[in-house]
Amino acid sequence: MKSLTEYLWFEVPQRRGFINITKTVEDLVRKSGVKEGLCLVNAMHITASVYINDAEPGLLRDYEEWLEKLAPHEPVSQYNHNRTGEDNGDAHLKRQIMGREVVVAITNGALDFGPWEQIYYGEFDGRRRKKLLVKIIGE
Repeated sequence: MKSLTEYLWFEVPQRRGFINITKTVEDLVRKSGVKEGLCLVNAMHITASVYINDAEPGLLRDYEEWLEKLAPHEPVSQYNHNRTGEDNGDAHLKRQIMGREVVVAITNGALDFGPWEQIYYGEFDGRRRKKLLVKIIGE
């Protein structure tokens, strides 16, 4: 059994943003030498997300607008969490909606995606450094 563990770091300058990390993860799969196995990608911060969807700019704008309707940032006083001195209660809810991690099968040495699937890092409380885990296991 082979395995590879890598940590990726992100520092999104805005409060929110989406970064396509598919190529980086594909490069790590090649580096691992795994031909048949699994690739886990997960955000290691509770205000960030990893998810799979289409790499289409309109969809990214739709996510931004939809998430802001579901959990608007302001007024920050609407969140009990923010009574601790934080201003990111909305970011915790957005992360819950978008998910913590993805697992993708590796087949013949490549991520086994459906049509249009891409891996994204979603940031909901940026402006600081955050870590993401990539764990690849298999034969």
